[in-house]
Amino acid sequence: MQLLGIDALDRLIDELSRLPGIGRKTAQRLAIFVLKSESQYAENLAEAIYNLKKETQLCDKCFNIAEGSLCSICLDTHRDPSKICVVEDIVDIFAIEASNEYKGLYHVLGGVISPLAGVMAENLHLNELIDRVKNENIAEVLMALNPSTEGEATMIYISKLLSGLNLKVTRIASGVPIGSHLEYVDTVTIGRAISSRREL
Repeated sequence: MQLLGIDALDRLIDELSRLPGIGRKTAQRLAIFVLKSESQYAENLAEAIYNLKKETQLCDKCFNIAEGSLCSICLDTHRDPSKICVVEDIVDIFAIEASNEYKGLYHVLGGVISPLAGVMAENLHLNELIDRVKNENIAEVLMALNPSTEGEATMIYISKLLSGLNLKVTRIASGVPIGSHLEYVDTVTIGRAISSRREL
């Protein structure tokens, strides 16, 4: 649907509306904001987006965002290398880190098992998780998946994969509401959930 028949504006609106959480009306407001801004702002925005794609990649080890082969968390020698926190997406790491309650490593699955959405176990970074547990002397795997039906099913699936290995499997405690996403939960609630985790 064209707004004013201006191709450049319509294309920007179309691209912005593809972003998660951005509807058509919000995309229109953002596009008009860019249009009315100084040219330097538009150039800076375009450069920032381009540089993000050019200069970053996924960590070879945990699939967090990284500027090299490993992310800053995997490279941090002050973190506890015997603990892995399993999350659905990179944004969940931001939420947990803001709580300042967890000092171990992470593993980003890249989603949760959801047959209706066409996401199966083989589409996730599960084999890499198992390899890490077997090869990195891991003592605890903390499940911090979103408390949805799919998240719960994925946690059960992973706990079965890890059964028989000599480690503790825990999950974040209650306090994070069912159906919510970690990126929208306040840091105090996340911190309490991390510190009160229990064995799965």
